[in-house]
Amino acid sequence: MWTSLQPAKATATQAKWKQYRMYDYVVKELPQAIQSLPGIDVNKASICGHSMGGHGALTIFLKNSDIYKSVSAFAPICNPMNVQWGQKAFSGYLGDDKSTWKEYDATELVKQYKGPNVPILIDIGSADNFKDKQLEPEAFQKAAVGKLSINYRLQDGYDHSYFTISTFIDDHMEHHARALCKM
Repeated sequence: MWTSLQPAKATATQAKWKQYRMYDYVVKELPQAIQSLPGIDVNKASICGHSMGGHGALTIFLKNSDIYKSVSAFAPICNPMNVQWGQKAFSGYLGDDKSTWKEYDATELVKQYKGPNVPILIDIGSADNFKDKQLEPEAFQKAAVGKLSINYRLQDGYDHSYFTISTFIDDHMEHHARALCKM
């Protein structure tokens, strides 16, 4: 399953954004809608995303490792509580109480993770203009030590665009296929 999910919007608590329920859509409604299709086994689900959607994929997996058997991300914002863009988004969608933000931050979630040690593929371009100040993959990697196997690949010369995704999407599809075919 591919997502450009913005997890803060997924369960927004601020009145202006309460209509955004992407978490429920991805985790509950979408699987219910597709389970009747021929050849679909919703018990073999994977999730992938890009940028804030990559963060959404990570957080959804970390909260639902019983549902999603594989996860990967392109240029995910890994620690939004600690970067300017994430702080702006979280305060807008979740309010100013930073103690409530932890349940929406992938790095904070992985610190508490008790599920299976699943390989996670993360690709970020070396020329990604958000890499140094917004993505924070090192914080996620450090928090995941001993809990998850992170394959973090810095792709030389690539940026934050869909060109990066189109170049490496086959690797992500193979990553998910390996995990799902083990089942």
